[in-house]
Amino acid sequence: MQFPIVIYTLHHIIEEASKSAPHAIAFSCLNKTLSYSELELKANQLSYHLISVGIQKGDRVGIFMNRCIETAIAVYGILKSGAAYVPLDPFAPISRTVTIVDDCQIACLISTPQQQSKINTLVKSVPRIKNVVGCEPMVGPSGTKWEDIFAQKATTAKRIEILEDDLAFILYTSGSTGKPKGIMHTHYSALSLAKIVVDTFDFDEDDIFGNPAPLHFDPSTFGYFVAPLVMAKTIIVPDAHLRLPVSLSALIAKEKISVWYSVPLMLIQLLQSNTLNEHEFSSLRWVFFAGEVFIPKHLKALMEVWPHAKYCNLYGPAELILCTYHELKETITGEESIPIGRTWANTEHLVLNEQNQPVRNGETGELAVRSATLMRGYWNNVKLTEKSFHRIKIANGYDHIYYRTGDLVKLNKDGELLFLGRNDRQIKLRGYRIELDEVESVFLKHEKVLEVAVVIIALEKEAQELAVAIKLKDDSDVSEAELRQFSSEHLPAYAVPTYIEIFDDFPRTSSGKINRRQIADIIDQN
Repeated sequence: MQFPIVIYTLHHIIEEASKSAPHAIAFSCLNKTLSYSELELKANQLSYHLISVGIQKGDRVGIFMNRCIETAIAVYGILKSGAAYVPLDPFAPISRTVTIVDDCQIACLISTPQQQSKINTLVKSVPRIKNVVGCEPMVGPSGTKWEDIFAQKATTAKRIEILEDDLAFILYTSGSTGKPKGIMHTHYSALSLAKIVVDTFDFDEDDIFGNPAPLHFDPSTFGYFVAPLVMAKTIIVPDAHLRLPVSLSALIAKEKISVWYSVPLMLIQLLQSNTLNEHEFSSLRWVFFAGEVFIPKHLKALMEVWPHAKYCNLYGPAELILCTYHELKETITGEESIPIGRTWANTEHLVLNEQNQPVRNGETGELAVRSATLMRGYWNNVKLTEKSFHRIKIANGYDHIYYRTGDLVKLNKDGELLFLGRNDRQIKLRGYRIELDEVESVFLKHEKVLEVAVVIIALEKEAQELAVAIKLKDDSDVSEAELRQFSSEHLPAYAVPTYIEIFDDFPRTSSGKINRRQIADIIDQN
């Protein structure tokens, strides 16, 4: 796609869309819709209010709400005010939310009446919160209802000089690996991602994007920034549909979604619901997946149900949002590993050994990526930022900066990157080096196994043992002894887990990823 208008900030996207396609639907959720002109007006009204209560350029404003139409207004209204938005997970423990609000020094929250009781708890716990939009807190800060925001006469945003290098949003990690860390993205990094994606794929204004990702999960940028860049429509998938695969498959068909992007788990759940043959999905053109490895046997089954769609594996940590892609050109066998592919425009990579030297083609090493989509760094954590960057000095005062992903990769014979696991998922147990992801892949070959998580259990006197959590396919039954025998036929004895436990379901992070830390705690307590 060509960009005749120079767009240099994220909110400039809807300013231009409201001129070119004012009546086109930008966002839809349940029975509510927003055209591009309505979104532009309401975002302007919100930005006016934020500035009037003292929000200044560079401030952080929290968004605390479920998936709803107001999230789009909140995102663009905050950006127009010159502030950065910080998505807060309404399902997270209040203690974690308090930690983030304190860390980011958030003084204003945007929410909805559905979150009234949690907002009351938050404002009691964090005295620095001075203003709340969307509901009326019972104590402390002033509150302004949405209807009062939209009653304002403001039709254009106050002029705030915002540069492409200014902070746009901060995404906090799920917390499954310890203390939350805030990933800072600028207008430039996020807009670069949106433009690269649009240039790479054949999206247009007739597309309808399905956006099931919560705002605090980086795939949400697809619906909030990529779709508006081509003046397409985004369906914000409500929480209720995500909890019921039967309802979700009906929604995808009813809304005629043409571009879908989610974690593999969501697609596997759709497949397991056995409802995909009950609806008509001819509008579905693209199925994108990222976040975790898509188990090949499940991907093969999905491709057989939706043979007309194009499939693409996207890869990228939140620090880069996305950086590689692999489009599947043909049906897979269900046995091969799916590459994470190649880096795209304005992006390059290195595969480094333990001495920070590039490995030879075909050798395994840590992936480091340099890209226009790279974060500015971690909020309030200079030490972690520097630790995460690999610098190559080009000249005095000028370095090429790469992000160290912590992911192990190698190039295949086609010159594409294969994901081999995490460098922190390789352990040494009783003198033997074991790849936890390799152990997981063996259990996944069992025909009755749906998902697997291999974790480390710490015993007394600093001893460790391997444990595996198994989730079976629906209506499947298999004994621990059978699973142990199966694994012993494919793994060396030292790599066969000491503990094998079957779970009805796995605990997950707010982004849908398996929460291995919690699984380890559960097995350890049993």
